[in-house]
Amino acid sequence: MEERSPGSYRLSIRGSLLRSPFGIRNIKIYLDDFPLTDAGGNTYLNALDVNAIGQIQVLKGPQSSLYGANSGGVVLISPAELTGGKTALDFKLQGGSFGLFQENVGFGKNLGKYQFNLVQAYQHSDGYRNHSSMDRKYVQLSQKLDYSAIANAKALFFYSDLHYDTPGGLTEVQNNQNPQQSRPSAGAIKSAADQQAAIYSKTLYGGLSNNWQISKGFKHVASLFSSYTDFKNPFITNYEHRKEFTLGLRTYVQYERKLKDLNWKFDLGLESMKTSTDYHNSDNNSGAPGKLQAADRLKAISNVAFLHMDFNFLNKWLLELSGSANFYKYHYRSSFPIEISQKTNQFNTQFMPRAALSYLFDQHLSLRSSISKGYSPPTLAEVRSSNNSINVDLQPEYGWNYESGFRYEGWNKRFFADVTGFFYNLRNAIVRRLNNNDTEYFINAGGTRQWGLETSMSFWIISPGSDGWVKGLQLKTAYTLSRFKFKDYLDKTTSYSGNDLTGVPQNILVSSADLQLPKDFYVFIEHNYTSTIPLNDANTVYAKSYHLLQAKVGYKNLRISGVPVELFVGADNILNQKYSLGNDLNAANGRYFNTAATRNFYGGLALKLNTIH
Repeated sequence: MEERSPGSYRLSIRGSLLRSPFGIRNIKIYLDDFPLTDAGGNTYLNALDVNAIGQIQVLKGPQSSLYGANSGGVVLISPAELTGGKTALDFKLQGGSFGLFQENVGFGKNLGKYQFNLVQAYQHSDGYRNHSSMDRKYVQLSQKLDYSAIANAKALFFYSDLHYDTPGGLTEVQNNQNPQQSRPSAGAIKSAADQQAAIYSKTLYGGLSNNWQISKGFKHVASLFSSYTDFKNPFITNYEHRKEFTLGLRTYVQYERKLKDLNWKFDLGLESMKTSTDYHNSDNNSGAPGKLQAADRLKAISNVAFLHMDFNFLNKWLLELSGSANFYKYHYRSSFPIEISQKTNQFNTQFMPRAALSYLFDQHLSLRSSISKGYSPPTLAEVRSSNNSINVDLQPEYGWNYESGFRYEGWNKRFFADVTGFFYNLRNAIVRRLNNNDTEYFINAGGTRQWGLETSMSFWIISPGSDGWVKGLQLKTAYTLSRFKFKDYLDKTTSYSGNDLTGVPQNILVSSADLQLPKDFYVFIEHNYTSTIPLNDANTVYAKSYHLLQAKVGYKNLRISGVPVELFVGADNILNQKYSLGNDLNAANGRYFNTAATRNFYGGLALKLNTIH
């Protein structure tokens, strides 16, 4: 995950960054029971505030068999909930370098069968680079009602008001001269600051779900959700204004049966959603919309029917079989500069199977293997990209993924290791290209061959709660090897077959140490090594490798009027590395680089109050 400037996130799972100039594509994200990813394939992850999140689960590789269209993976986000007692109050305040300020308040109440959690948050940053400030206001309300002994209902609402400036990419020469500058003017093209290039995004999201335990092994879950986003993007060459409305349903039935030597379970369900988007592109007159350039309306419709089955034999063998039928189409019409009546582009129905088998040797060691097919149609932002043209020729990407691995846990659960090897043969890979005026378009680039190895280990050298000066010490390390190559990729007359996949480093190593000291003092240190990154399909330009070192020191045992308060300070990029995050892949005129912040510091306090009455 990268933040190219404050508020601008990009997320990559197993090389899925190729299609994302900004934002998140070909990854499906859920917030509790509700899809955050709309029918058009877009996800406003940066609308969320991290303090409103309770847990994040990442499913790597294609999961189209259960969650619908995706070729990168799935992210499941659980909202923050009441952690204990009848009433909970959380407060956090922190500030830091480059104008960082963040506050959030969380309040939860348990009233018998009814529980609610309310989170309010505000974040501001001036940013490291010129013209890179951001502000986000956020409110989230989650509720749960156990209205009977066999049923409950949940409701989730959030409102996000996000603004961040976009400083733009720099050439290597500009980056070396002054990495803090925003994109300067070039001939008749004005600078990012002159054009007030920025994102203004307001999102209102709501969902209702009902969980009904019909009988001992049989239940039904139904979820309704909707969102509205008002999105404005004054860019260098135009001013885009989008209004997006999504309405959807996800429902499934689950039946579970437990026998002496066999436990089995199946899920049968449907996910259906529709997203309508109005596009208006105008001239950008220094941050204000001018003469209309283009106006279009697109409507994406996504329907997924899925079946998932688990068979657990003798508590040793676990067989998973699942599959989905994906139906995807979009309607489009234009009102300016040429009026085009509504037309429909419908893709062929896709069946996405998955099979997985795992074996538990004993309480320490398990083995697993799986095969799955991934499928991801082009998003509306790729069909109708910033060149203001509707590309009806763009086709979905799809492919087969094979993986195997093992998991080991030993020494009284002090040591943990997980190793996964995989091969993903992706076809019709969608790739971003840019015109000389920085407007973008997308093409299908043959395919990719992705060999990968993912390893993670953790070891409690000193078990938590030990006697002595050191109460606990845990070391963690995670290594990822990515040998991703283009295959059968011909762009006009140029072949890129055999080249490294754009935007994917071959090696990433992340190591950390978590030290627990008496009286709830703690020290956390993390090191990240990322190897060189190809920035264009031709592999003629690479971002340099870098080492990032972070540290955080805190004290949780401070009591103010009996209320536990945590104090903390931290530092990022301690080695003061010069590196770039959120590189502009295949950038026009060599503007690849978005330099990240130099050495910076932060500090703050947090309090948590729980009562049992």
